[in-house]
Amino acid sequence: MKIWKRNWTKEEAELWTKEDVIAALFVALSFVGIIIGTIYSFLLMPIGFITLALSVGIGILGILIIMPKMQSISREYEKKQAKYLEDLEKIARWEEIDG
Repeated sequence: MKIWKRNWTKEEAELWTKEDVIAALFVALSFVGIIIGTIYSFLLMPIGFITLALSVGIGILGILIIMPKMQSISREYEKKQAKYLEDLEKIARWEEIDG
């Protein structure tokens, strides 16, 4: 059983889902933990190093959850950009653009 979805279509990826909420919470928690962990690490307290390590791990997990969604959106925009550049090249050469 998968905890979060890994394969997205462009339409699915643009909707707000539980993966977005989970990733946002993990990354926000990670930022707070990194700040607290850094402060305690500068004071050479062991809890600071533990907090820092856990916070980095939680941040990486949040990124891993949201990355497949971002990659599917990115692929679609790359296709649109390639089409736009092709049309722009045709315009520059005074050729007709395909519908």
